[in-house]
Amino acid sequence: MNADRRERLSDAAIGVLADAGGRGLTHRAVDAAAEVPPGTTKNYFPTRDAVLRAVAERCLEQYRAITARIAATGPGPTDREGLVVLFRTLLENVAGPGRPRLLAYLELQAEAARKPWLSTILDPIAASDFAGFELAQRAAGLPVTPQRAATVTLAMHAAIPHVLADGPDTLAAAGLDDPDRFVRDLLQAVYPEAQEGPAAGPAPSRAGGPGGI
Repeated sequence: MNADRRERLSDAAIGVLADAGGRGLTHRAVDAAAEVPPGTTKNYFPTRDAVLRAVAERCLEQYRAITARIAATGPGPTDREGLVVLFRTLLENVAGPGRPRLLAYLELQAEAARKPWLSTILDPIAASDFAGFELAQRAAGLPVTPQRAATVTLAMHAAIPHVLADGPDTLAAAGLDDPDRFVRDLLQAVYPEAQEGPAAGPAPSRAGGPGGI
């Protein structure tokens, strides 16, 4: 089959899943979104599960392309401030250019809870995030442990659906109404810096990395 058309249909299916959710993901809807003759999507992906598989595989391809582009820009953040910029930019992308792909990804995750084969396709995305986020925290010079790195990654992941839903009260309650502050507070909670001033008292002296952690 035509590889370009297959990719076009997969991209259209991502858009449909993002806009209409799982219930709206039909062959007819993908045909319309891709602007192809009726029945084209069914010829390429005969069943709904085949469409879901195509979307998941395309999301994985896009994720790998994005991470490759990020890796090509350099070794990553070299200090805490650089890490703040990186994580803030990722959250801003969720509400911007990355919104359709991430909406589709969340819909796929819900489907994957009932379809183990779909979970197998998606699993490398989150697993790679845990490894990549840990490397970024190490590159920034933070006193990383696997548990601390995982905590930061989980918090960033947990923020995504709230940013997508854009509920003002929820965003304010989580501190996500200010992504820069959210990231700084998150890093401070996991990797506290010594507080200045007499009220803070002397920083504890413990081995393990900068900041006395």
